[in-house]
Amino acid sequence: MADSPADTDVLAPLALDALHRRLGARMVSFAGHAMPIQYEGIIAEHLWTRGHAGLFDVSHMGQLLLPLAADAALEAVLPGDIKGLGEGVLRYSLLMNETGGIIDDLMVTRRARDLYLVVNGATKAGDIAHLRAHGLDPQWRDDWALLALQGPEAVDVLDRLVPGVAALRFMRGGAFAWEGQDLWISRSGYTGEDGFEISVPVAAAEAFAEALLAAPEVRPIGLGARDSLRLEAGLPLYGHDLGRHTTPVMAGLAFAISKRRKVEGGFPGAEIVLRELLDGPRQKRVGLSIDGRLPAREGAMVFAGDTQVGMVTSGGFAPSVQAPIAMAYVDAAVAGDGTALSVDVRGRRLAATVVPMPFKPKHYVRKGAQP
Repeated sequence: MADSPADTDVLAPLALDALHRRLGARMVSFAGHAMPIQYEGIIAEHLWTRGHAGLFDVSHMGQLLLPLAADAALEAVLPGDIKGLGEGVLRYSLLMNETGGIIDDLMVTRRARDLYLVVNGATKAGDIAHLRAHGLDPQWRDDWALLALQGPEAVDVLDRLVPGVAALRFMRGGAFAWEGQDLWISRSGYTGEDGFEISVPVAAAEAFAEALLAAPEVRPIGLGARDSLRLEAGLPLYGHDLGRHTTPVMAGLAFAISKRRKVEGGFPGAEIVLRELLDGPRQKRVGLSIDGRLPAREGAMVFAGDTQVGMVTSGGFAPSVQAPIAMAYVDAAVAGDGTALSVDVRGRRLAATVVPMPFKPKHYVRKGAQP
């Protein structure tokens, strides 16, 4: 989702467009679509998701299918172990260029009959072109909507509607049904909370969303709170914290390079990336805690003394921690936790400290956890 929201009236509507408007959403442009940025307010929606369950429309993202036999070819364009991926298992991975830069971040799932990819909305057309240029022919399923139900009460709500989903664990998915409609549901999301992402046929999307919203635990949540939630969780956003000039090692995403691929290589930019794993990158993505109440936004310069050492890529006031936080790329020499820095905000130097991420603990239900 590389686009920045901007007000507009003429955009491609998504399956839930009428529902968003009935619910009083403020609609904005995002990735070529009209999407809700907020309903009752970003802070209220953020805190509701942390305490209860929030419903997000993420149908702007690209849902792509590849044949199972394409797993080896897919490994040629990303650094994950796709051939060894078990059925129903999700893997976070990265499309990469020849200099080790990130073209997009995505999720790959091996299902019974296909490989299912979810890519960012603003990059999906470019991702499809990139895959085709490398001999892959993904099918874009724009006849399916994608919803995310996130928060500590999400599992109870969804299991009442779709019995059996509570048995899923983080980064696992399965086929389910509701009212005669096929669903694909994974226990995943981008808020740091427990929750689910639900692929549902467009024809059934509004009815399914309304069934979720009928639960007292659920409220609709817009893009604004989705951004503040992912920032608190320390999760990077493509087009802001990730891009063609950031490598997985710089971004703190080395976990996306599977053990076998670290040995075998064979992915774009492997020589550069594997060397960074040994020698370290020139810059690193870090978390910043900022003194006071004034938030540092994307583009704010970061200093060590009088020397500029980096730049903020995401920032804002964090509702759950009641303080301004930011992510930035800074020179590796000043990237250690506890390092004192400063950030230029509207001509004022604000004291900042490098801190571990996430800023707010994550609450995933992992394999082996008790139901």
